[in-house]
Amino acid sequence: MKTPRNQRTLANECEIGGTGYWSGNPVRVRLRPAPPSTGIVLVRGDLPGQPSCPAHVQYRDEASLRTNLVRGDARFQMVEHVMAALYAMEVDNAIVEIDGEEFPGLDGSSQAYTDKIQAVGTNSQPSTRRRLVLEQMITLHDGDAWITASPVINNRAHFGYELSFDHAGEIPNQCFHVGCTPKQFRHEVGPARTFVTETQAKQLQSSGVATHVTYQDLLVFGSDGVLDNRLRFANECARHKTLDLIGDLALAGVELIGKFVSHRGGHRLNGRMAEALFQLAESTQTGHRPRAARQAA
Repeated sequence: MKTPRNQRTLANECEIGGTGYWSGNPVRVRLRPAPPSTGIVLVRGDLPGQPSCPAHVQYRDEASLRTNLVRGDARFQMVEHVMAALYAMEVDNAIVEIDGEEFPGLDGSSQAYTDKIQAVGTNSQPSTRRRLVLEQMITLHDGDAWITASPVINNRAHFGYELSFDHAGEIPNQCFHVGCTPKQFRHEVGPARTFVTETQAKQLQSSGVATHVTYQDLLVFGSDGVLDNRLRFANECARHKTLDLIGDLALAGVELIGKFVSHRGGHRLNGRMAEALFQLAESTQTGHRPRAARQAA
């Protein structure tokens, strides 16, 4: 089996600015290099003492339609897009400083992050990247949704999503699967955008949420297809769900070697899988298989 790779960090710092989907507040994110074995650490640069939170499933805070992390006063909303970009671009150690609680929505994708990371580059570090090689099947269910993690024979990570609805509607059923390398992510996953139906968009805005968001800030599907926008991929919705899956599973805190497929799942189910993978990774050091993973297998 191929040996684990060395850890990597950014070769230089970079900055991305935008507006939060939920809050409407302007925000800037600064990605900075970090020493070996730091991991990804989120920092609230706008708060006294600059409180921080490791980007780890242990600090996940349950929320609707997004992934949030909380440790004390350090609160972060919608971390999945930046986490997907850092993980897929093989950035293991970085300080992610933000001057607000919510990460910018940008165009609903991870493309701005991957473009910046690609531009500044990454450097290899002397420490070895911790990895989890799946040797067993893990399956988790949530109603009619499920997610699986299974072994692979090519020593690489594969991610996929199956989007399926009970009845025909604005968004067609679709699927997507990809081998997760930096190049494949940049071209095939990172540009895929957040999506909602027109009904969902109106419901959110009528409740006072995302009132500033336009049809150019994400994909909005009406009865005749995408409104005032164009798809980047025929299966862009399944690709974006795959992006979310990668970002959420990155919170397990290790390099993942396996095949990860979600069927109708969302952030909550992704979070449960990230927790199971973290526990399984911990067990490889102690030699004891965790109870949660034993039940899920």
